[in-house]
Amino acid sequence: MKRILFIHSSLFGDNSASTRIAHSLVERMVQEKPGSEVTRIDLANDALPHLEIDEFNSWLIPADQRDDTQKDLASHSDKLIDQLLAHDTLVLAVPMYNMGIPSTLKTWIDRVSRAGKTFRYTAEGPVGMVEDMQAYLVFARGGIYRDTPLDTQTGYLTSVLGLMGITSVKTIFAEGLNMGDETREQSLNNAMAEVSKLFAGIREL
Repeated sequence: MKRILFIHSSLFGDNSASTRIAHSLVERMVQEKPGSEVTRIDLANDALPHLEIDEFNSWLIPADQRDDTQKDLASHSDKLIDQLLAHDTLVLAVPMYNMGIPSTLKTWIDRVSRAGKTFRYTAEGPVGMVEDMQAYLVFARGGIYRDTPLDTQTGYLTSVLGLMGITSVKTIFAEGLNMGDETREQSLNNAMAEVSKLFAGIREL
């Protein structure tokens, strides 16, 4: 049985390419591992507020010394981290907005990538504290950016996941979705084919 945390952030919800492809991937995982549990988070409809200084400062106060307001502020991050750690598989559906990831996804990252909780600082540098987690990143883009300097998403997400100790990361791309119907259809078909290729590897995990 797998415990899958499926997070999508497109404004278009289930109609978005990133969500549909990622959902197909999750379905294949569940088919392979019947009884697997899926937790789905829609960051577009249930957006987190941007991180502010009072919430950040609440993390720095020992839990037994926080007042009620600080406990409430810290709980937002604590709950998301506990949720992440309760799963062994992370699936992120990521559209590209203005050359970056959606701000809603960034607010989630700002709360789960937290010193002392999901990574720690050492004399040799930061060390991730999230163990034995597999991540899948599903990207959907109007243009073609993969393996170019304009791909600001892949490096960032693999780096921040790696910071937390999530170093096993697989990627699926659907690009050129706004470059004509033929290109769009071919790209979506290719992405679904990548899901099928990954499926052979998923059964080994």
